[in-house]
Amino acid sequence: MKITVNKKQVQGPPPIWLRSAGYVFIPEREDGQESYARRLGRDFYPRFHIYFIEQKDSRGQEFVTFNLHLDQKRPGYQGMSRHNAEYDGEVVENEMARLKSLLLPDLFI
Repeated sequence: MKITVNKKQVQGPPPIWLRSAGYVFIPEREDGQESYARRLGRDFYPRFHIYFIEQKDSRGQEFVTFNLHLDQKRPGYQGMSRHNAEYDGEVVENEMARLKSLLLPDLFI
């Protein structure tokens, strides 16, 4: 599930905002894209997994696109990057609603 917001709604750098929302940095990405996770319990899985991309429009306004999904379990085979993930559904929608509630109102667009 994706959401694009005005960067001013995040109130600072996206990594700091994600940490304040309970996410931790995951240093395991081979493609260089930063990602963050928030566990649902004591185990590493299931977990919410989120990426972000910062961008500017033609007017110079800055936006952040967050891409959220729920990882159900670790990939089954060594070297495989695919895993059992949910990109929509009630659990993912509820987490996205929680994240939206942590944003400032969009007064800048």
